[in-house]
Amino acid sequence: MGLRENFQKLTDKKQQEIRSLEMQLREASAYLQALQDSMKLLPKDVESSSDAEHNLREGSTLAKTRDLLRHAGSPLPIAEILKLLGKPQDKKNRISLAGTLSGYARKGRIFTKTAPNTFGLVEFGTAEPTAEVEDELPEEFGSMTQ
Repeated sequence: MGLRENFQKLTDKKQQEIRSLEMQLREASAYLQALQDSMKLLPKDVESSSDAEHNLREGSTLAKTRDLLRHAGSPLPIAEILKLLGKPQDKKNRISLAGTLSGYARKGRIFTKTAPNTFGLVEFGTAEPTAEVEDELPEEFGSMTQ
């Protein structure tokens, strides 16, 4: 009978160990679920502007445009950007690049829109409207008389 009792003790001990491990597994699963729930509460676009810059693929048109604007040191019109990139200045390319740059500008990431079809970089800071923009506005623009 001593042999049977020894096996019973070993069995009971192993079952207790399994229960303890199952409890640890439940606690770890609850902790993981709490972390995942907390992540859902955080905004998805938590990035610094320097992190956002690294999101541009090297060699892409946007990365080349960013580098070109940095080299120029000031905002450039879309036609000039296309010319310096060596791309055709047709409607398709203008609309495509201007739309993409405008999207970044609306989000305040990397690029800014300083005037119609003129783009700069966020790192340039805020720029005053250019004389071209002011010249384009009709005289009665902003007046209250009709």
